[in-house]
Amino acid sequence: MPSDQTFVSNHGSTGLVDLPSRRILVSRLAASAQEQDLTLPTNCGGFGRVHHFRLFRDPSWGPNPLPIVPACRRLGISAIPAVMTAQVFQNAACNWRCWYCYVPYDLLSADRKRAAWLGPEELVSLYADAQPQRPLILDLSGGSPDLVPEWVPWIMDALTKAGLAEDSYLWSDDNLSTPYLFDYLAKSDIDRIVTYRNYGRVGCFKGFDEDSFRFNTGAPASDFVRQFKIMAQLLQLGVDVYGYVTFTAETDNDLVRKMRRFVDRLQELDPNLPLRTVPLKVSMFSPVRSRMNVSRERALSIQETGVVAWNEELAARYPQQPFEFTVDAPLNRRFSG
Repeated sequence: MPSDQTFVSNHGSTGLVDLPSRRILVSRLAASAQEQDLTLPTNCGGFGRVHHFRLFRDPSWGPNPLPIVPACRRLGISAIPAVMTAQVFQNAACNWRCWYCYVPYDLLSADRKRAAWLGPEELVSLYADAQPQRPLILDLSGGSPDLVPEWVPWIMDALTKAGLAEDSYLWSDDNLSTPYLFDYLAKSDIDRIVTYRNYGRVGCFKGFDEDSFRFNTGAPASDFVRQFKIMAQLLQLGVDVYGYVTFTAETDNDLVRKMRRFVDRLQELDPNLPLRTVPLKVSMFSPVRSRMNVSRERALSIQETGVVAWNEELAARYPQQPFEFTVDAPLNRRFSG
């Protein structure tokens, strides 16, 4: 486990949320090590960034429809664009320290010297004024957004109050590390999340088995299974939920069998969940360079073998499924156990 890793075990003591004042600890991206990787300068007073989501980055990995396709479906955009921009805010902590994370570790430790307390209305106001043109997607990222489960419903309320709920799409991406959404949110907040029309969320599986998960996150291998339990709870809620997965690993021994078992686990949650899960290719960002070693260099090659095994497994299980935009596949067992 990395020495600077901060595991948060109690929502009330995270130092990430000021419940009485309804404020979130948001990372200041300006002048951070992350800033040098940005295509555009930071915005929103240095707390935001504009991200370009692209359908196609690497032909061998296939399309990445998230969140472009869900956003277009909700916003009534019939012609799916190749690129969509999103306004991104990041909360200031994470339970894990994935070696390939594009966020510097000092932005993941609730360090108030590198963050500030911002309320949902303030964030939405910054979003509304984002120039030169406000992105249609508002992305709550991290860090780990579900360490502050109030963030999503608070932003929903602020978007509604600002008259932006119908012409914007709210997206949150999380790492399936904590069940705080279910442990700490009031039923009214959960109902708000479920009924808010223009919202989708994705949970990222950090590897395809226990060993790859431990290698990627530095967390105990047993936490790999917890990701599936949290995803099952999200499916039961009926929210519009999707998956990411990374295929970096320390070894490619028996990889085809391990990938088959991973897809089995997804299908045990819902028969179509693999179709709504998108492999993410790990790339080299500035904060990652200092973390590299021989095993991690090898892992970048192993992920290429992993995506081939993934694609072959899905082709065998869904022979009639069209190649593009499979995230449209419906969830069949949202309310099952």
